[in-house]
Amino acid sequence: MHKGITAVAFVALLAAAAVVGAAKLGPGNGTASSHREAPLIAEDPTADNTDLYAFRSPDRPDTVTIVSNWIPAEDPAAGPNYFTFSPSARYNIYIDRNGDARPDETFRFRFSRTAGPLFLGNTVQKYTVTRNGKLYARGSTPPNNIGPRATPNYRQLAAKGVLSVGGARIFAGQRDDPFFGDIGAVFDLLAIRKGTGNMGGGKDFFAGYAVHSIALQIPVSQLNAKNSTIGVWSSTDRRNVTIGNKVRRGWTQVSRIGNPLVNELVVPTPFKDLWNRSVPVNDKQFAGPVLKPILAKLMNDLYKVNAPENNRDDLVAVFGTGVNGLNFTGPTVADLLRLNYSIPVTPAGTMNRLGVIGGDNGGFPNGRRLGDDVIDAAEQVMAGFLKGNKVPLGDGVNADDRDLLPGFPYAADPQSGFDNTKGK
Repeated sequence: MHKGITAVAFVALLAAAAVVGAAKLGPGNGTASSHREAPLIAEDPTADNTDLYAFRSPDRPDTVTIVSNWIPAEDPAAGPNYFTFSPSARYNIYIDRNGDARPDETFRFRFSRTAGPLFLGNTVQKYTVTRNGKLYARGSTPPNNIGPRATPNYRQLAAKGVLSVGGARIFAGQRDDPFFGDIGAVFDLLAIRKGTGNMGGGKDFFAGYAVHSIALQIPVSQLNAKNSTIGVWSSTDRRNVTIGNKVRRGWTQVSRIGNPLVNELVVPTPFKDLWNRSVPVNDKQFAGPVLKPILAKLMNDLYKVNAPENNRDDLVAVFGTGVNGLNFTGPTVADLLRLNYSIPVTPAGTMNRLGVIGGDNGGFPNGRRLGDDVIDAAEQVMAGFLKGNKVPLGDGVNADDRDLLPGFPYAADPQSGFDNTKGK
Protein backbone atom coordinates (compact mmCIF):
# COMPACT_ATOMS: atom_id res chain seq x y z
CA MET A 1 0.00 0.00 0.00
CA HIS A 2 2.37 2.80 0.80
CA LYS A 3 6.35 4.51 1.35
CA GLY A 4 10.64 5.37 0.63
CA ILE A 5 14.22 5.92 2.42
CA THR A 6 17.32 7.85 3.27
CA ALA A 7 19.56 5.37 1.47
CA VAL A 8 16.71 3.49 -0.18
CA ALA A 9 13.05 3.65 -1.22
CA PHE A 10 11.37 0.46 -0.24
CA VAL A 11 8.04 1.23 -1.76
CA ALA A 12 9.88 1.41 -5.02
CA LEU A 13 10.48 -2.25 -4.38
CA LEU A 14 6.77 -2.79 -4.03
CA ALA A 15 6.26 -1.19 -7.41
CA ALA A 16 9.08 -3.30 -8.85
CA ALA A 17 7.42 -6.40 -7.48
CA ALA A 18 4.14 -5.30 -9.03
CA VAL A 19 5.87 -4.85 -12.39
CA VAL A 20 7.36 -8.33 -12.11
CA GLY A 21 3.95 -9.76 -11.27
CA ALA A 22 2.32 -7.99 -14.19
CA ALA A 23 4.93 -9.35 -16.58
CA LYS A 24 4.24 -12.86 -15.37
CA LEU A 25 0.48 -12.56 -15.60
CA GLY A 26 0.26 -10.68 -18.87
CA PRO A 27 -1.90 -7.75 -19.96
CA GLY A 28 -5.28 -7.22 -18.37
CA ASN A 29 -4.35 -8.40 -14.87
CA GLY A 30 -4.11 -5.87 -12.07
CA THR A 31 -1.37 -5.66 -9.52
CA ALA A 32 -1.05 -4.27 -6.04
CA SER A 33 -1.08 -0.58 -5.27
CA SER A 34 -2.24 1.65 -2.42
CA HIS A 35 -5.71 0.49 -1.37
CA ARG A 36 -6.17 -1.72 -4.46
CA GLU A 37 -4.26 -4.79 -3.41
CA ALA A 38 -5.71 -7.54 -5.63
CA PRO A 39 -7.04 -7.70 -9.21
CA LEU A 40 -10.65 -8.72 -8.54
CA ILE A 41 -11.34 -6.52 -5.54
CA ALA A 42 -10.04 -3.52 -7.50
CA GLU A 43 -13.22 -3.92 -9.57
CA ASP A 44 -15.45 -3.86 -6.46
CA PRO A 45 -14.41 -0.84 -4.36
CA THR A 46 -17.45 -0.82 -2.04
CA ALA A 47 -16.36 -4.26 -0.80
CA ASP A 48 -12.65 -3.41 -0.59
CA ASN A 49 -11.11 -3.46 2.89
CA THR A 50 -8.48 -0.73 3.02
CA ASP A 51 -7.12 -0.64 6.59
CA LEU A 52 -7.73 -2.10 10.04
CA TYR A 53 -6.81 -0.65 13.43
CA ALA A 54 -7.05 -1.99 17.00
CA PHE A 55 -5.81 -0.14 20.09
CA ARG A 56 -6.50 0.68 23.72
CA SER A 57 -8.75 3.73 23.70
CA PRO A 58 -6.64 6.71 24.82
CA ASP A 59 -9.48 8.51 26.61
CA ARG A 60 -11.24 5.34 27.84
CA PRO A 61 -8.40 2.90 28.64
CA ASP A 62 -10.83 0.34 30.01
CA THR A 63 -11.97 -0.20 26.41
CA VAL A 64 -10.47 -1.38 23.11
CA THR A 65 -11.29 0.42 19.86
CA ILE A 66 -11.39 -1.35 16.49
CA VAL A 67 -11.68 0.70 13.28
CA SER A 68 -12.09 -1.00 9.91
CA ASN A 69 -12.15 1.01 6.69
CA TRP A 70 -13.58 0.31 3.25
CA ILE A 71 -13.85 2.01 -0.17
CA PRO A 72 -10.49 3.48 -1.22
CA ALA A 73 -9.81 7.07 -2.28
CA GLU A 74 -13.27 8.57 -1.86
CA ASP A 75 -13.38 12.04 -3.36
CA PRO A 76 -15.58 14.12 -1.01
CA ALA A 77 -16.81 16.12 -4.02
CA ALA A 78 -18.01 13.02 -5.90
CA GLY A 79 -21.66 14.06 -6.35
CA PRO A 80 -24.37 13.52 -7.21
CA ASN A 81 -23.71 9.81 -6.60
CA TYR A 82 -21.75 10.05 -3.39
CA PHE A 83 -19.97 7.12 -1.78
CA THR A 84 -21.92 4.80 0.51
CA PHE A 85 -21.65 1.31 1.95
CA SER A 86 -23.00 -1.34 -0.41
CA PRO A 87 -26.54 -2.46 0.53
CA SER A 88 -25.87 -5.86 -1.06
CA ALA A 89 -22.74 -6.69 0.96
CA ARG A 90 -22.06 -7.95 4.48
CA TYR A 91 -19.33 -6.15 6.42
CA ASN A 92 -17.71 -8.21 9.16
CA ILE A 93 -15.37 -7.63 12.10
CA TYR A 94 -14.02 -10.72 13.85
CA ILE A 95 -12.27 -11.17 17.20
CA ASP A 96 -10.31 -14.29 18.20
CA ARG A 97 -9.83 -14.69 21.95
CA ASN A 98 -7.80 -17.90 22.19
CA GLY A 99 -5.29 -17.91 19.33
CA ASP A 100 -6.92 -20.55 17.13
CA ALA A 101 -7.53 -18.02 14.31
CA ARG A 102 -11.27 -18.66 14.41
CA PRO A 103 -13.84 -16.01 15.37
CA ASP A 104 -15.12 -15.98 18.94
CA GLU A 105 -16.91 -12.68 18.33
CA THR A 106 -18.51 -11.71 15.02
CA PHE A 107 -19.93 -8.24 14.43
CA ARG A 108 -21.83 -8.12 11.11
CA PHE A 109 -23.19 -4.95 9.50
CA ARG A 110 -25.86 -4.65 6.78
CA PHE A 111 -26.76 -1.30 5.25
CA SER A 112 -29.88 0.00 3.54
CA ARG A 113 -30.04 2.02 0.37
CA THR A 114 -30.24 5.77 0.70
CA ALA A 115 -33.51 7.57 0.11
CA GLY A 116 -34.10 11.13 -0.95
CA PRO A 117 -32.57 13.75 -3.24
CA LEU A 118 -28.84 13.12 -3.57
CA PHE A 119 -28.24 16.68 -4.72
CA LEU A 120 -29.09 17.73 -1.16
CA GLY A 121 -26.41 15.45 0.18
CA ASN A 122 -28.66 12.64 1.39
CA THR A 123 -26.11 9.90 1.96
CA VAL A 124 -27.64 8.61 5.17
CA GLN A 125 -27.99 4.82 5.44
CA LYS A 126 -29.81 2.85 8.11
CA TYR A 127 -27.99 -0.25 9.30
CA THR A 128 -28.29 -3.27 11.54
CA VAL A 129 -25.56 -4.91 13.60
CA THR A 130 -25.61 -8.53 14.69
CA ARG A 131 -23.24 -9.82 17.34
CA ASN A 132 -22.64 -13.55 17.13
CA GLY A 133 -25.75 -14.00 15.01
CA LYS A 134 -28.14 -12.04 17.23
CA LEU A 135 -29.48 -8.55 16.62
CA TYR A 136 -27.27 -6.17 18.59
CA ALA A 137 -28.05 -2.65 17.41
CA ARG A 138 -29.70 -0.48 14.79
CA GLY A 139 -28.32 2.84 13.67
CA SER A 140 -27.90 5.39 10.91
CA THR A 141 -24.77 6.75 9.27
CA PRO A 142 -24.27 10.50 9.34
CA PRO A 143 -24.37 12.14 5.92
CA ASN A 144 -21.16 12.55 3.96
CA ASN A 145 -19.56 15.97 4.34
CA ILE A 146 -21.00 17.61 1.23
CA GLY A 147 -20.47 21.26 2.08
CA PRO A 148 -21.51 24.10 4.41
CA ARG A 149 -24.99 24.49 2.89
CA ALA A 150 -25.97 20.83 2.50
CA THR A 151 -24.30 19.60 5.71
CA PRO A 152 -23.69 22.56 8.07
CA ASN A 153 -22.19 21.98 11.53
CA TYR A 154 -20.72 18.71 10.33
CA ARG A 155 -18.93 17.81 13.58
CA GLN A 156 -22.26 17.81 15.40
CA LEU A 157 -23.95 15.84 12.60
CA ALA A 158 -21.25 13.16 12.74
CA ALA A 159 -21.35 12.95 16.55
CA LYS A 160 -25.03 12.00 16.37
CA GLY A 161 -23.98 8.85 14.53
CA VAL A 162 -22.34 7.31 17.62
CA LEU A 163 -24.41 4.56 19.27
CA SER A 164 -24.06 3.33 22.86
CA VAL A 165 -25.01 -0.30 23.41
CA GLY A 166 -24.35 -2.27 26.59
CA GLY A 167 -21.20 -0.37 27.48
CA ALA A 168 -19.92 -0.49 23.89
CA ARG A 169 -19.96 2.20 21.22
CA ILE A 170 -20.57 1.89 17.48
CA PHE A 171 -20.02 4.24 14.57
CA ALA A 172 -20.45 3.71 10.83
CA GLY A 173 -20.02 6.34 8.15
CA GLN A 174 -17.59 8.42 6.12
CA ARG A 175 -14.26 9.46 7.70
CA ASP A 176 -11.07 11.11 6.59
CA ASP A 177 -8.67 8.35 5.49
CA PRO A 178 -6.16 8.17 8.37
CA PHE A 179 -3.67 6.25 6.24
CA PHE A 180 -0.77 8.32 4.91
CA GLY A 181 1.88 7.68 2.26
CA ASP A 182 3.66 9.01 -0.82
CA ILE A 183 2.10 6.76 -3.44
CA GLY A 184 2.36 9.20 -6.34
CA ALA A 185 6.15 9.16 -6.40
CA VAL A 186 6.40 5.39 -6.08
CA PHE A 187 4.30 4.61 -9.12
CA ASP A 188 5.94 7.23 -11.32
CA LEU A 189 8.54 4.70 -12.47
CA LEU A 190 9.94 4.28 -8.94
CA ALA A 191 10.70 7.98 -8.46
CA ILE A 192 12.32 9.04 -5.18
CA ARG A 193 11.63 12.63 -4.19
CA LYS A 194 14.72 14.61 -3.26
CA GLY A 195 15.26 14.53 0.47
CA THR A 196 12.67 11.86 1.25
CA GLY A 197 13.33 9.16 3.79
CA ASN A 198 12.15 8.34 7.25
CA MET A 199 12.48 11.97 8.40
CA GLY A 200 10.07 13.76 6.05
CA GLY A 201 9.94 15.28 2.58
CA GLY A 202 7.28 13.10 0.97
CA LYS A 203 3.82 14.01 -0.34
CA ASP A 204 0.77 12.39 1.20
CA PHE A 205 -1.28 10.94 -1.65
CA PHE A 206 -4.21 10.25 0.69
CA ALA A 207 -4.57 13.81 1.96
CA GLY A 208 -8.08 15.07 1.24
CA TYR A 209 -9.53 11.64 0.48
CA ALA A 210 -12.04 9.75 2.59
CA VAL A 211 -13.08 6.18 3.35
CA HIS A 212 -16.12 4.56 4.92
CA SER A 213 -15.44 3.34 8.45
CA ILE A 214 -16.98 0.95 10.93
CA ALA A 215 -15.73 1.56 14.46
CA LEU A 216 -16.37 -0.44 17.63
CA GLN A 217 -15.38 0.45 21.18
CA ILE A 218 -15.65 -2.59 23.42
CA PRO A 219 -15.10 -2.77 27.20
CA VAL A 220 -12.06 -4.85 28.10
CA SER A 221 -14.33 -6.71 30.55
CA GLN A 222 -16.24 -8.15 27.56
CA LEU A 223 -13.16 -9.51 25.78
CA ASN A 224 -11.84 -12.17 28.21
CA ALA A 225 -8.98 -13.10 25.94
CA LYS A 226 -6.29 -15.65 26.66
CA ASN A 227 -3.20 -13.79 27.90
CA SER A 228 -5.14 -10.55 27.37
CA THR A 229 -4.39 -10.76 23.64
CA ILE A 230 -6.97 -10.66 20.89
CA GLY A 231 -6.61 -11.29 17.17
CA VAL A 232 -8.70 -9.07 14.92
CA TRP A 233 -9.56 -9.15 11.23
CA SER A 234 -12.34 -7.85 9.01
CA SER A 235 -13.88 -8.97 5.76
CA THR A 236 -16.60 -8.36 3.20
CA ASP A 237 -19.04 -10.92 1.77
CA ARG A 238 -21.04 -10.87 -1.45
CA ARG A 239 -24.06 -13.04 -2.23
CA ASN A 240 -23.41 -15.95 -4.53
CA VAL A 241 -24.96 -15.64 -7.98
CA THR A 242 -26.82 -18.09 -10.19
CA ILE A 243 -25.09 -18.91 -13.47
CA GLY A 244 -27.20 -20.91 -15.95
CA ASN A 245 -28.89 -23.74 -14.06
CA LYS A 246 -26.26 -23.84 -11.30
CA VAL A 247 -27.52 -22.32 -8.08
CA ARG A 248 -25.00 -21.40 -5.40
CA ARG A 249 -26.62 -20.32 -2.17
CA GLY A 250 -25.18 -18.25 0.61
CA TRP A 251 -22.29 -15.82 0.63
CA THR A 252 -18.67 -15.67 -0.55
CA GLN A 253 -15.92 -13.66 1.12
CA VAL A 254 -14.35 -11.29 -1.42
CA SER A 255 -12.00 -9.21 0.74
CA ARG A 256 -10.24 -9.32 4.09
CA ILE A 257 -7.56 -7.58 6.12
CA GLY A 258 -5.62 -8.23 9.31
CA ASN A 259 -2.13 -6.76 9.45
CA PRO A 260 -1.41 -3.85 7.11
CA LEU A 261 0.51 -4.44 3.87
CA VAL A 262 0.43 -8.26 3.92
CA ASN A 263 -1.52 -8.80 0.71
CA GLU A 264 0.21 -5.84 -0.93
CA LEU A 265 3.81 -6.63 0.00
CA VAL A 266 4.06 -10.31 0.89
CA VAL A 267 1.48 -12.34 -1.02
CA PRO A 268 2.58 -12.93 -4.65
CA THR A 269 0.33 -11.36 -7.29
CA PRO A 270 -1.07 -14.68 -8.66
CA PHE A 271 -2.37 -15.53 -5.16
CA LYS A 272 -3.78 -12.17 -4.06
CA ASP A 273 -7.39 -13.00 -5.03
CA LEU A 274 -7.11 -16.41 -3.34
CA TRP A 275 -5.86 -14.66 -0.21
CA ASN A 276 -8.92 -12.41 -0.16
CA ARG A 277 -11.23 -15.44 -0.38
CA SER A 278 -9.46 -17.53 2.26
CA VAL A 279 -9.73 -17.36 6.05
CA PRO A 280 -6.92 -16.78 8.56
CA VAL A 281 -6.90 -20.32 9.94
CA ASN A 282 -5.70 -21.51 6.52
CA ASP A 283 -2.88 -18.98 6.18
CA LYS A 284 -0.09 -21.50 6.66
CA GLN A 285 -0.38 -22.19 2.91
CA PHE A 286 1.03 -18.70 2.35
CA ALA A 287 3.97 -19.06 4.77
CA GLY A 288 6.53 -19.67 2.00
CA PRO A 289 6.57 -16.07 0.72
CA VAL A 290 6.89 -14.87 4.33
CA LEU A 291 9.88 -17.09 5.13
CA LYS A 292 11.59 -16.14 1.87
CA PRO A 293 10.18 -12.75 0.84
CA ILE A 294 10.91 -11.58 -2.69
CA LEU A 295 10.98 -8.00 -1.45
CA ALA A 296 14.00 -8.64 0.75
CA LYS A 297 15.88 -9.96 -2.29
CA LEU A 298 14.80 -6.96 -4.37
CA MET A 299 15.96 -4.60 -1.64
CA ASN A 300 19.39 -6.18 -1.74
CA ASP A 301 19.58 -6.42 -5.53
CA LEU A 302 18.64 -2.77 -6.03
CA TYR A 303 19.94 -1.00 -2.95
CA LYS A 304 22.37 -3.30 -1.08
CA VAL A 305 20.72 -2.95 2.34
CA ASN A 306 21.80 -6.42 3.57
CA ALA A 307 18.22 -7.58 4.27
CA PRO A 308 18.03 -11.27 5.31
CA GLU A 309 16.52 -13.21 2.41
CA ASN A 310 15.85 -16.64 3.97
CA ASN A 311 14.40 -18.18 7.10
CA ARG A 312 12.52 -15.03 8.06
CA ASP A 313 11.04 -16.34 11.28
CA ASP A 314 10.91 -12.71 12.46
CA LEU A 315 8.35 -11.92 9.75
CA VAL A 316 6.32 -15.02 10.64
CA ALA A 317 6.19 -13.74 14.22
CA VAL A 318 5.16 -10.20 13.29
CA PHE A 319 2.50 -11.19 10.78
CA GLY A 320 1.62 -14.79 11.65
CA THR A 321 1.83 -15.72 15.34
CA GLY A 322 2.55 -12.60 17.33
CA VAL A 323 5.87 -11.72 18.95
CA ASN A 324 7.02 -13.56 22.07
CA GLY A 325 6.78 -11.36 25.12
CA LEU A 326 4.52 -8.91 23.30
CA ASN A 327 1.41 -10.38 21.69
CA PHE A 328 2.12 -14.05 20.95
CA THR A 329 -1.13 -16.00 20.51
CA GLY A 330 0.23 -19.49 19.84
CA PRO A 331 1.65 -21.61 17.02
CA THR A 332 -1.25 -21.17 14.59
CA VAL A 333 0.05 -19.10 11.68
CA ALA A 334 -2.62 -16.59 10.70
CA ASP A 335 -2.79 -13.00 9.54
CA LEU A 336 -4.43 -11.38 12.55
CA LEU A 337 -3.91 -7.90 13.92
CA ARG A 338 -2.90 -8.93 17.44
CA LEU A 339 -3.42 -6.60 20.40
CA ASN A 340 -2.20 -7.26 23.94
CA TYR A 341 -4.59 -4.97 25.75
CA SER A 342 -2.80 -5.43 29.09
CA ILE A 343 -0.09 -3.07 27.79
CA PRO A 344 -0.97 0.43 29.06
CA VAL A 345 -1.96 3.27 26.77
CA THR A 346 1.10 5.31 25.79
CA PRO A 347 0.90 8.69 27.59
CA ALA A 348 -0.13 11.64 25.45
CA GLY A 349 2.82 13.33 23.81
CA THR A 350 5.14 10.32 24.08
CA MET A 351 3.77 8.12 21.29
CA ASN A 352 6.41 6.94 18.82
CA ARG A 353 5.04 6.64 15.26
CA LEU A 354 7.23 3.56 14.66
CA GLY A 355 5.52 1.67 17.48
CA VAL A 356 7.39 -1.28 18.94
CA ILE A 357 10.60 -0.77 16.94
CA GLY A 358 10.59 2.81 18.19
CA GLY A 359 10.37 1.60 21.81
CA ASP A 360 6.61 2.15 22.12
CA ASN A 361 4.89 -1.18 22.86
CA GLY A 362 1.48 0.46 22.70
CA GLY A 363 1.73 0.62 18.90
CA PHE A 364 2.20 -1.51 15.79
CA PRO A 365 2.63 -4.47 15.58
CA ASN A 366 0.94 -4.62 18.99
CA GLY A 367 -2.34 -3.71 17.35
CA ARG A 368 -2.29 -0.57 15.26
CA ARG A 369 -3.13 3.00 16.22
CA LEU A 370 -4.42 5.57 13.76
CA GLY A 371 -1.15 7.50 14.04
CA ASP A 372 1.22 4.54 13.62
CA ASP A 373 3.51 4.89 10.60
CA VAL A 374 3.09 1.31 9.47
CA ILE A 375 4.84 1.81 6.15
CA ASP A 376 8.09 2.99 7.70
CA ALA A 377 7.84 0.31 10.41
CA ALA A 378 7.07 -2.50 7.95
CA GLU A 379 9.89 -1.43 5.63
CA GLN A 380 12.39 -1.47 8.46
CA VAL A 381 11.16 -4.84 9.70
CA MET A 382 11.40 -6.24 6.15
CA ALA A 383 15.00 -5.00 6.00
CA GLY A 384 15.74 -7.05 9.13
CA PHE A 385 15.33 -4.66 12.07
CA LEU A 386 14.38 -7.51 14.42
CA LYS A 387 17.50 -9.39 13.30
CA GLY A 388 19.79 -6.45 14.02
CA ASN A 389 19.87 -4.89 10.53
CA LYS A 390 18.60 -1.41 11.35
CA VAL A 391 18.18 0.57 8.14
CA PRO A 392 16.31 3.93 8.38
CA LEU A 393 13.72 3.24 5.70
CA GLY A 394 10.71 5.47 5.08
CA ASP A 395 8.66 7.29 2.45
CA GLY A 396 8.95 10.75 3.94
CA VAL A 397 5.32 10.99 5.09
CA ASN A 398 5.18 10.66 8.86
CA ALA A 399 1.62 11.63 9.83
CA ASP A 400 -1.87 12.20 8.51
CA ASP A 401 -2.72 15.66 7.22
CA ARG A 402 -5.66 15.92 9.64
CA ASP A 403 -5.65 15.89 13.44
CA LEU A 404 -7.38 12.93 15.03
CA LEU A 405 -10.45 13.46 17.18
CA PRO A 406 -9.88 13.28 20.96
CA GLY A 407 -12.68 10.75 21.36
CA PHE A 408 -14.46 7.91 19.59
CA PRO A 409 -14.35 7.21 16.64
CA TYR A 410 -11.00 9.12 16.64
CA ALA A 411 -10.61 9.28 12.84
CA ALA A 412 -11.10 12.86 11.66
CA ASP A 413 -14.25 14.04 9.96
CA PRO A 414 -13.99 13.82 6.16
CA GLN A 415 -13.06 17.01 4.41
CA SER A 416 -15.84 18.95 2.74
CA GLY A 417 -16.68 18.28 -0.87
CA PHE A 418 -17.16 22.04 -1.22
CA ASP A 419 -13.52 22.58 -0.17
CA ASN A 420 -12.46 20.02 -2.81
CA THR A 421 -8.88 19.62 -1.62
CA LYS A 422 -6.98 16.42 -2.41
CA GLY A 423 -3.33 15.54 -2.10
CA LYS A 424 -0.71 17.51 -0.22
